[in-house]
Amino acid sequence: MVNSICILRLSAIGDVTHALPVVATLQNRFPDAKITWVIGKIEYKLMKGLKGVEFVLFDKSKGSKGYKEVKKQLDDKTFDVLLQMQYSFRANRLAWKIKAKQRIGFDKKRSREFHSYKLTHRIAAVEKQHVLDSFMEFTKVLGVTKNEFIYQWNIETEADDQKFVNQYIQKDRKNVIISPCSSKKTRNWSVENYAKIADYLVEKYQAHVIICGSPSPYEIEIAGKIEALCINPVTNIAGKDTLKQLYLMMMSADLVISPDSGPMHISNAAGTPVIGLHIATIAKRSGAYNYPNLAIDVFEQAAGLVGKNPEKIRWGGQIDHPDAMNLITQEMVREKVDLVLGK
Repeated sequence: MVNSICILRLSAIGDVTHALPVVATLQNRFPDAKITWVIGKIEYKLMKGLKGVEFVLFDKSKGSKGYKEVKKQLDDKTFDVLLQMQYSFRANRLAWKIKAKQRIGFDKKRSREFHSYKLTHRIAAVEKQHVLDSFMEFTKVLGVTKNEFIYQWNIETEADDQKFVNQYIQKDRKNVIISPCSSKKTRNWSVENYAKIADYLVEKYQAHVIICGSPSPYEIEIAGKIEALCINPVTNIAGKDTLKQLYLMMMSADLVISPDSGPMHISNAAGTPVIGLHIATIAKRSGAYNYPNLAIDVFEQAAGLVGKNPEKIRWGGQIDHPDAMNLITQEMVREKVDLVLGK
């Protein structure tokens, strides 16, 4: 009998969205079970309000105090099950402070940073699996079968969020969102390339192009440079929207273009086609789950830039090279744009 479940997945935005189908599946299979999710402070901003889930926030910026705060909130609880869905040292350190009868973690091959400590069960090791599918393996340990999987991305929003979106979405035109930045600069396409694609969208499809970005000075600067290089008018909302507003904005859009990043996965969660630009990671592992046909994956070519054989790079391995994004051409992106908007 499973009456209480604790999910431990702190970050990042994309991986947190991958955990949503796990939550939906568990709620369907164990409707009376109480679910607690230990999550990062930033990621919570997107997940806040998720029905049937109690959140415990971990603020990594607080250092040791952050761990103590989580322990204090959970000290009087013993869960039937703990799903250790992250194997970073920070997540593992938190897991040791959580009391649970069953502790389910990753297979031995992926168990790093003392992840194995205290585990009672492991998920199956499946070759070349998407991150989301690896998360769903956790439910199998609890007896859930594949035909019980529920692929739903439930993100709650408020009326004020919709009001914000209504200011920018133009219902008489195709709306295309360009989210140009990833957490790593080497994964970002050039501002010149983004500007050319924006002009292509306007000139061929009369699209309304919206450039988004976080409030960080760097992302605001990049969005501004793209806007300045565009021949045709675009809308720049970088730094103005929240994560929930971005989700709603993407839900109302016809297409999103993004590097491998959180916004790419938010678009997937919103049910909006997204062209993912992949050089550092393999799209089959970390791409937009519902839109594999729109992924532009030059991982194998990028491996050559660092002198590696792509077949010998471990599944989940990454490539970091300043020239790698130049392997993605205008023609590649235009072809995917036409595939979506040219219907």
